[in-house]
Amino acid sequence: MLYLLARCVKGAVRYGRNGKFNQSPDKRRHGTSPRKMRVNVLALSALMRGRATFSGVDYRDVFGMAGPGDLVYMDPPYQGVSGLGDPRYIAGVPLAEFGEALEALNRRNINFIVSYDGTCGGKEYGSGLPDGLGCGKFFLEAGPSTQATLLGKSETTFEALYVSRGLLPVVPRGANAV
Repeated sequence: MLYLLARCVKGAVRYGRNGKFNQSPDKRRHGTSPRKMRVNVLALSALMRGRATFSGVDYRDVFGMAGPGDLVYMDPPYQGVSGLGDPRYIAGVPLAEFGEALEALNRRNINFIVSYDGTCGGKEYGSGLPDGLGCGKFFLEAGPSTQATLLGKSETTFEALYVSRGLLPVVPRGANAV
């Protein structure tokens, strides 16, 4: 999985209807040498051991496990690109449902960061998280749009990063606040 993430276009692993990997290799990136990858993986493992949990469960289950002092980071399917008509992505989480779950985190004083929507070429993708959550919204430059490049255009993608109100004094370096 690490090899696929390091070598495929946009680091986005995608599968076709038959369940087989179908993302193209990114010819601009050569990946990390196996020796260096081993060193990095072992160092990260030592750093995270006993401090982090990785799981494959419904996001609401993870929210239920979180407590004060925890930080929940989420990168759900983006609004605007995760519709039922696009077979590359799973269907997105309904915004109202997601907003209610985030508000429950706010009530429990659990901080979160969400990468959720964005802009490219003047077009906005998604309607954003509800204002009532009190999040800060920052745009992070994600680089040239792969889709625009394929269409012969030169456009830059900006991904929106929402930061819960408990983290608002912390501003990501290089981020543009909205």
